Amino acid sequence: MSNDPIARTVASKTPQPATFLSRRKNTLALGAVCLASLMFGLEISSVPVILPTLERVLHGDFKGMQWIMNAYTLAVTTVLMATGTLADRFGRRRVFVIGIALFGITSLICGLAPSVPTLIVARLLQGASGGAMLICQVAVLSHQFSEGPERARAFSAWGIIFGIGLGFGPVIGGTIVALSSWQWVFWVHALLAAVTLTLVFSGVQESRDPHAHTLDIAGIVTLSLAVFGLVYFITQVPALGFSDPRALFIIAAALLAFAAFLFAEKLSARPMFDFAVFRIPQFSGALMGSAGMNFSFWPFMIYLPIYFQIGLGYDSVSAGLALLAYTLPSLLFPPLGERLALRYGSGIAIPAGLFTIGLGFLLMRYGSSAAHADVWTMLPGCVVAGAGLGLTNTPVTNTTTAAVAPERAGMASGIDMSARMITLAINIALMGAILVGGIRFNLQTRLPKTFDTALLGRLAEKIAAGDGEAVRTGIPALARIDSSGSIVHAALMQGFGWVMVYGGVGVWVLAVLGFVISGSASRRLKHQKHAPATQQASRCDAC
Repeated sequence: MSNDPIARTVASKTPQPATFLSRRKNTLALGAVCLASLMFGLEISSVPVILPTLERVLHGDFKGMQWIMNAYTLAVTTVLMATGTLADRFGRRRVFVIGIALFGITSLICGLAPSVPTLIVARLLQGASGGAMLICQVAVLSHQFSEGPERARAFSAWGIIFGIGLGFGPVIGGTIVALSSWQWVFWVHALLAAVTLTLVFSGVQESRDPHAHTLDIAGIVTLSLAVFGLVYFITQVPALGFSDPRALFIIAAALLAFAAFLFAEKLSARPMFDFAVFRIPQFSGALMGSAGMNFSFWPFMIYLPIYFQIGLGYDSVSAGLALLAYTLPSLLFPPLGERLALRYGSGIAIPAGLFTIGLGFLLMRYGSSAAHADVWTMLPGCVVAGAGLGLTNTPVTNTTTAAVAPERAGMASGIDMSARMITLAINIALMGAILVGGIRFNLQTRLPKTFDTALLGRLAEKIAAGDGEAVRTGIPALARIDSSGSIVHAALMQGFGWVMVYGGVGVWVLAVLGFVISGSASRRLKHQKHAPATQQASRCDAC
């Protein structure tokens, strides 16, 4: 070694090869995970804005548009818990690579789909690969970034990129349709997947869990069948009727599947859902937050582009820009949500966030009822609802994992994510049914009693899908009565009013339930945290 002190100093400050290589691999791994999260976020939020285009180009109907979204969310729900177990057993990097590759391939298939049924099947496959990709992102980050500050920065970057994908997806989707074609909303993911795979092979380390559990196949199958049956019942019952034997069979099969799920989880030695965690007030209260966000905010994002484009007459780009008022506040308010949770406890912060979402929905309802409704009358409600989501999301995520023992955090996170996706799938269908019901009711009050009830139902679905003008001009009797289209347009706006009230009141109910379940527990924990040590010791002695 050189005796020169300057040389020794320079050498000591030069990064060692192993350290430099490790940091480089971590940077590449973080880039891969962030790109994967960007793809997943974009695929959720960019597709709704092109649904009116898909309905027109692929000659679909309203139910088809619902299933284009629901196929994705149901598939994500189905694979989440299974993929986590498979990744632990066979390698997280390996399953991550498979998920990314399949996501790119199925995105290509989505863009090549010649019809709505084909696109629905492709979306089902895309959702399954997307769910696998999502669950592996967290596993890769947790393994590769074990140090405190570095781990915090990695998860923060991942969350920011995921939020950007969700927030700017509507604008990106609308712009792609305006500049090119709807196919590129899907095909862009094939290009991103190729880049992501390159980063994965360069930077992500392989990892496994030697104590990984076996798959809870019975739980996965029965829960998936129960959710699918319920969603299918909600979408089909308006056409079939509640007393139709087929509708009764569907709902009976769904209930039977759910009962089988509960039975399977009770008997399983390694259940997918450990229902004992529901006895923890903080966890159950946070789960009300998970359900609340996906009860109102996210499912309404499927229909809001239809409102802007069909109800207000905006093009796809303008509708995407208008949706920024709905999505961007959700990226700006999480820090405030964290502060509220730290100061008042999750049992108060989460219900407050849900209440804010509900207030936003009722403000949107008020704005939509203005004499000359436009994006400016809707703006306050959109901003408040987005702020409410930002206040709720981070406390929910932190609480569901922190409320249980560390070794059960993965299972708790899986329940949280499953609750979000199941609630989202059900409420996409429910909001669609309420929208059609509101349109149909308004038409019945405005049109002569001579109009056939079944015809009004079909007309309501066409109006909800954005095809009301073509149907109106195609029915001579309706064209004579509604020559200006005012009745059809008023019915559409009335239907959306019903959906906004449903979203606002429903999320308020969940806010109250969350507060009842965990509000007092949060206050008690905050009191214990700030109590003098002697008081805490005496309370422990009393226990």
